[in-house]
Amino acid sequence: MNISQKILIRRRRRRRESDGRSLLVRLLIGTVTMAVLSAGLVTMSGVGAVAGVYAYYAKDLPDPEAIETAQEEFETTKIYDRTGQHLLYEVFDPRWGDRTIVPLDQIPLHMRQATIALEDASFYENPGVNLKGIARAAWSLLSRETESKLGFRLPYATRAFQGGSSITVQLVKNVLIPPEERTKRLLSRKIKEAILALEISRRYPGREGKDKILEWYLNYNYYGNFAYGVEAAANVYFDKHVQELDLAEAAMLAALPQFPALNPIDAPEKARERQHLVLDAMLREGYITPEECVEAKYKELKVRSSIGDRFDIKAPHFSIYVTKLLEEEFGPEMVYRGGLKVYTTLDMEMQTLAEEIARQKIKELQEDEEDRNVSNAALVSINPRTGEILAMVGSLDYW
Repeated sequence: MNISQKILIRRRRRRRESDGRSLLVRLLIGTVTMAVLSAGLVTMSGVGAVAGVYAYYAKDLPDPEAIETAQEEFETTKIYDRTGQHLLYEVFDPRWGDRTIVPLDQIPLHMRQATIALEDASFYENPGVNLKGIARAAWSLLSRETESKLGFRLPYATRAFQGGSSITVQLVKNVLIPPEERTKRLLSRKIKEAILALEISRRYPGREGKDKILEWYLNYNYYGNFAYGVEAAANVYFDKHVQELDLAEAAMLAALPQFPALNPIDAPEKARERQHLVLDAMLREGYITPEECVEAKYKELKVRSSIGDRFDIKAPHFSIYVTKLLEEEFGPEMVYRGGLKVYTTLDMEMQTLAEEIARQKIKELQEDEEDRNVSNAALVSINPRTGEILAMVGSLDYW
């Protein structure tokens, strides 16, 4: 190796080290800036010194009360038979997915605790922003960068599964921040989220207010596979209502909002790993015992093999017919997002019998020696006194 090559190598080495130190400096400055900003907003939100900053960013902010109306405007419509015992069709908004709102007292305690332990351990104590979480996440990020660039980790850094945003901030981001702005790494967006989170916490104070925020959060989160909210998630993955979830199932669902693709249907091994991290977090927070933690980690879960049956339609021709009537009467927006419960005239026993008769008749005709060219059938049963449709078969196979 000649002298010129040695000089070139040394220059490249110094440039890499300089780039690493420059990155660390930028990260450190950003960390300190966010910490100071958050602390300032918390401690001075009622003081004139912050009024200028608040006014500058607040002028274009959405109304915090929109967080409540946003929760109410999206729930799927369900179409039932005449008894209300058989769900014929759940009408999915093609732009969204499946959602059923449930009050907080119907969500198991371990589901709530799993979410809090993972997302925001100080939820019931913080003012809407999690200063400790921000500082911890920033320090861990800084430590990972020093390890990758300089080969050492900073003291007190941890590889534990954690984030910096509070539950209130995440709710604000998912509901009030425009979709096109949510993915942008902008300081202005962070400030808006912090201001709105503080304002929402002020408008909904105390334990009761925190419970309401948590209820909104659990009903609005996206859990993957078209499931919005914990009730839909429980149904999609475990074929049960949220009230029926056990500790192991709740811990698995609690991890999904951060990475919906790593769910028990599409990525079962990754979903199990993340479930263990949630259970470890619950153990650290004192929500469960070591014995409960171990038992939940190794419990075998009964998970749906696919989401195909979630889109099954009973009496499909009748169900689609009713859906079109609803759209004509109330408009698509109300049908897709209004959470209607529609009780129809269909008699499920007669519908099942009608489908069986149609199939049997076609089978008999196809087996006839006269070689009849027949492959399909249709049937409608109507009450002549009331005009009620009791059964409707449009074809042997709707699809």
